[in-house]
Amino acid sequence: MQTEERDHIDRFLERLENLGHPDIDLEVEGIVDRIGTINKRIKKGMETILAEYDLTLPDWSVMSRLRLSSPDHRSSPGELATELEISSGAMTSRLDRLEQQGFVRRLPDPGDRRGIVVELTPEGNAAWDRTAGIAGRREAFFASALTKDEQRRLNVLLRKLLLALEARETQ
Repeated sequence: MQTEERDHIDRFLERLENLGHPDIDLEVEGIVDRIGTINKRIKKGMETILAEYDLTLPDWSVMSRLRLSSPDHRSSPGELATELEISSGAMTSRLDRLEQQGFVRRLPDPGDRRGIVVELTPEGNAAWDRTAGIAGRREAFFASALTKDEQRRLNVLLRKLLLALEARETQ
């Protein structure tokens, strides 16, 4: 009989089980803690990649929104702040940093003489493509612990969890 390998969450759950707390479901705790741990490690890996290009995760989030937005890779600062759920002051700081690096530029808004739009520059596009490619290869390596079928099944289950959370947030 083959015994299942144990990770650090199993050891934590064993200690938690010994408490005998009636409101803690060990299966749920295992799911939440494993998702959280995996997320931390993926995020740390992404931060390492971005640091090599003098970018932060918040910088990259702005660049991603621009890269994936309209075909001209433009958006207003207000729209970006809303999408990223940050204040206008935080958005201004991020845009200042990215503009100094030559990754974005501010242009007059053709539809509003008082407004501006932010555009990802060719250098910003190239930096995003480089870092996204490296991150994609790293994520593929991480996911290679699972077969393609297991990856699909895990995606189905995670989607189900996420949809339930999203539905609760809108209530």
